Amino acid sequence: MIVLGLDTCLNACSVAVLDGETVLAHASEAMVRGHQERLAPMAQAVMAEAGLPFDRLQRIGATVGPGSFTGLRVGVAFAKGLGSALGVPAVGVGALEALAAEARGMVAAVIDARREQLYLQVFEDGQALMAPDVLPVGTAAARLAELAMGRTLTLVGSGAPLLAETAPGADVLTPDGCDARAVARIAVAKPVTPMRPLYLRAPDAKLPGGVDPWS
Repeated sequence: MIVLGLDTCLNACSVAVLDGETVLAHASEAMVRGHQERLAPMAQAVMAEAGLPFDRLQRIGATVGPGSFTGLRVGVAFAKGLGSALGVPAVGVGALEALAAEARGMVAAVIDARREQLYLQVFEDGQALMAPDVLPVGTAAARLAELAMGRTLTLVGSGAPLLAETAPGADVLTPDGCDARAVARIAVAKPVTPMRPLYLRAPDAKLPGGVDPWS
């Protein structure tokens, strides 16, 4: 299956195209903002490097959050629009699940959610041990200690350093974003369901009159 993987949820824009387990092309750029301007040209460049027209794609996978409200919506909108134009499924992949694919064994994917909170999800050998959640740093540390029970683990994500002191001996990985190659691999195994952003808390920005800017 030829799959296009996309990530715009965090501090990078990443695109990859895979044929099964074979990576045909991949590109990633660190960026805090500007995903909207870079995503389409990057996808076009990656497909050109792979030597494939877009109509060869059989599935599109994109991270749906948690992460930057603006960034994740860029990726979701692009994936859904391209999928509709091509008549192929667009599949959502959790950003925490994609981050956890960076390591094996017990992995805690941790994103700094600001306001002294963390987005957290813990996996063991690829299986989720908890649903993605947003927690105060202290609560996240206690939840992680309960699940790890003293076992060696890997912390991955922008929030990993905030839990490193409470997880002695843990490996700490802080990639700028999710690897689109992992997103594509995960998307292949996902059931095809409507793609929706994953919001674990309300956005910081609000329009006057209580209008939700993300509705």
